[in-house]
Amino acid sequence: MVQYKRYVDASFAALSDATRRGILERLGRSDASITDLAGEFQMTLTGMKKHVGVLERTGLVTTEKVGRVRTCRLGPRRLEAEAAWIESYRRLWEARFDELDKIVADLKRTDASLHDKNPK
Repeated sequence: MVQYKRYVDASFAALSDATRRGILERLGRSDASITDLAGEFQMTLTGMKKHVGVLERTGLVTTEKVGRVRTCRLGPRRLEAEAAWIESYRRLWEARFDELDKIVADLKRTDASLHDKNPK
């Protein structure tokens, strides 16, 4: 469980940055070199390498160097564990809101019946 938590934590940490989410979105359309990504995101090569490195450590991106060009593509990870974690909390909150809806409905019925018994 602890290892799973670290894995998910690393993914969420990587995804917490808007630039890294943008990189994933961009690579979802097609592979790109570090230079291409740096230009698209108006960033230095060093800055882009750091962002790509974070994504690469989580398995969300892979890179391949051919000559002087390092090409980035989406990695093998598909965020299943992270999606399952989010889904478990979505179900939890949905159940809590359903219960809250029942309480509000009961209060409205009680309030309506009190008004019916005590007309003004």
